[in-house]
Amino acid sequence: MSIYLDLIWLLNFLLDMMLLMLTQVLAREITSKKRIAFGALIASLIVPITLYFPDSFINTFVGKLLYSVVIILSTFGFHSLNRIIKQLFLFYFTSFSVGGGLLAVHFLLQNPIAISSNSFLTFSSGYGDPVSWLFVAIGFPCAWIFTKSRMDKHAEGKIRYDQFYPVSVSIKGETFETTGYIDSGNHLVDPLTKKPVIICDESFLKKWFTEEDWKIFKTATETLDMEGLPEKWKNDLQLIPYQGVGGASDFLFAIKPDQILVQYEGERIITSKVLIGVQFSVLTKDQSYHCLLQPQIIKLAAVQSA
Repeated sequence: MSIYLDLIWLLNFLLDMMLLMLTQVLAREITSKKRIAFGALIASLIVPITLYFPDSFINTFVGKLLYSVVIILSTFGFHSLNRIIKQLFLFYFTSFSVGGGLLAVHFLLQNPIAISSNSFLTFSSGYGDPVSWLFVAIGFPCAWIFTKSRMDKHAEGKIRYDQFYPVSVSIKGETFETTGYIDSGNHLVDPLTKKPVIICDESFLKKWFTEEDWKIFKTATETLDMEGLPEKWKNDLQLIPYQGVGGASDFLFAIKPDQILVQYEGERIITSKVLIGVQFSVLTKDQSYHCLLQPQIIKLAAVQSA
């Protein structure tokens, strides 16, 4: 039997990277794509280690568990023991969920594929079987997408609406705090960048502008004149098309923030992948809040312990 080590290694690297990406989404951790790729590389090393050193300590239960911790540390770094345990459980959860989905389809279709106890894929009828490779190439991404979509729905269902939360907004190096309200009806997303859009009112946003710049900005928005915007704000403002409740199309000016931080249920929700829509009036007459939060922020943004 011929074993194509380079192809097996490449396959495991890609699968491990997808699993780590899904773990990052579920754990809502901040990490770079390079760290995810590095973690996947470390995880895929199990292939040559298993083939060349079948009796090594890594192939034992304790060895695999410790190796998984190394994978997590390589990908997310060390912050606290609790976070490592959470990331480790989510990594195994995604592995078993996606692998279990593939295994179920395998038994349904009777495809010659097997999944080992440590969630790495092998083939029961030879590593080079073309049907097995095709099955994994198609089935694994489908199982990955299905698992992610189900977990996103679950997370969305747990969001608590009709609640006020402290919000910190950083723009151009300046940070101010206000009160935010999670609006279940706000699903506004920038069609180009796919970033969720929150809405902040005039009384709050004016803190970053001089009186003169705010007047110029307000005048420019009335005519949708991008050239008439204040000079130092031109690179931080953009137009977002949207459809109102009555079905009429319009445009909303949005600001690119440095970072948004929401104190939510004892956690710190942090993201920079968001836009701030400008409301040239107060959001509520009693001014109990100045920011309408988009539910996707709570669902997708990174979390830190408060």
